[in-house]
Amino acid sequence: MWINDLLNLIFPNTCQACGQILIKGEKVICLKCLFTLPRTNFHNFQDNPVSRTFWGRVDLHAATSFLFFNKGGHVQKLMHEFKYHGKSETAVYLGKLMGAEIIKSNLFCDIDAIIPVPLHRKRLKKRGYNQSEMIADGIAQSMGVYTETDVLLRTQHTSTQTKKSRYNRWQNVKGKFTVANSEKVIDKHVLLVDDVLTTGATLEACAQKLVDIPGIRVSVATLAYAQV
Repeated sequence: MWINDLLNLIFPNTCQACGQILIKGEKVICLKCLFTLPRTNFHNFQDNPVSRTFWGRVDLHAATSFLFFNKGGHVQKLMHEFKYHGKSETAVYLGKLMGAEIIKSNLFCDIDAIIPVPLHRKRLKKRGYNQSEMIADGIAQSMGVYTETDVLLRTQHTSTQTKKSRYNRWQNVKGKFTVANSEKVIDKHVLLVDDVLTTGATLEACAQKLVDIPGIRVSVATLAYAQV
């Protein structure tokens, strides 16, 4: 409509990665940034750096990350937009891109449900939304499945994981999650989703609760992979 065109002229939408004005047909990020996103392609391989993170720690079906995370890069900029600047649509959009990629893989093509890593209600109230849930919603839309937000629950508020060692990260989240409504995912292949993988402590703590559900297969996916 002409009203939208006028608004875009006065208040143009800009690329959340590079800041350039978006042209008609572009959403969230420009085509140049879209095609240069540092994709890992880990979803095509059972043995990859993400899956190795969990070897000997928790029994997963498969694990992947969509993008490489580099400080100062476009992926960090995009993540800051949805984590700290309220741009939840950026998380959903990136989740859609991720879902469209991983559904092509034999490892992830039969996912039945998406489970986001939950936030405690205190942090959820402060931020307004769970960024992992927004990513999960995008993935679910691309894969044609449901997001289940009442299966995995965070029982205690924890301090931020930033700048903690691997051991301290694990201690920080150990015993902080529980499972409810497990009947929803009995005999299902579920995808556990978080925003970024560093040491994997949070995802491990979550997955260890889920793998006890009868017949379940748990896979893990994060939007970004930060090498540590």
